[in-house]
Amino acid sequence: MRVLKIFSLITAVLLLASCSLFRTRANYDTLPVAKLYSTAHNALSHGNYANAEKAYQRLIARFPYGKYNEQSQVDLAYAQYKDNNPEDAYATINRFIKTYPAHKHIDYAYYLRGLINFNRSSGFVQRLVSQDQSRRDQGYRLQSFDDFSQLTRRFPGSKYAADARQRMIYLRNGLAEHEINVAKFYFHHRLYVASAHRAQYVIEHYQRSPETGDALALLVRSYRKLGLDKLAQQSLAVLKLNYPHHPFLSDPNWPHYASIWMRMIPFTNHH
Repeated sequence: MRVLKIFSLITAVLLLASCSLFRTRANYDTLPVAKLYSTAHNALSHGNYANAEKAYQRLIARFPYGKYNEQSQVDLAYAQYKDNNPEDAYATINRFIKTYPAHKHIDYAYYLRGLINFNRSSGFVQRLVSQDQSRRDQGYRLQSFDDFSQLTRRFPGSKYAADARQRMIYLRNGLAEHEINVAKFYFHHRLYVASAHRAQYVIEHYQRSPETGDALALLVRSYRKLGLDKLAQQSLAVLKLNYPHHPFLSDPNWPHYASIWMRMIPFTNHH
């Protein structure tokens, strides 16, 4: 008898939930645009991202024109981003940018697209074991840097510009560190031309990053291994002038092989 009561209670709860879901869907199809937007915005404000997505999507489908539609596209992208759906979020905000390039909130759209790419990477273990994933992560970082760059260039007075610039510095340093780790890998596998090219790339493209000193030191060692003594001396002079306390100057065997993997692991955990 007790089991029967429990079963009846569970059935009632499920029926109520089903009815509630049905009423919610029906409401989305009958509410006027302003009320539907308010419903979606309320769900978003309270962190109910799944319901917010459904409401925004229904509004966009039912009312394809007007200010509520335009704002809903931006809000939908944000809800998808917060709900950990980066692919959908990127597609939504990218479509908005292409459709409304002169929208009054276009600066935020670029900022949101940058955020989506900034966080668009897989888990820590997956990045360690997957070389292809590592390449994709770098692609996302490059795209994020470009998104933030477009924002700061086109809308330097935007309230999102200061945060975008800080993120660009972080991204630039991460990209430089990745290149240095690859250069070290090449060097310790005696691929000195490749290591020199990678080090030179860091010097040319990431001059203000902390890794510039490492790039110069690797360039010195690579040139020496290649028998390019004059270029090695020139690079050494620049290193001494700009980074007089770099560890290479006191330890000619820098970098040590084991330290490469210790430096690669923290970088793969960046978010």
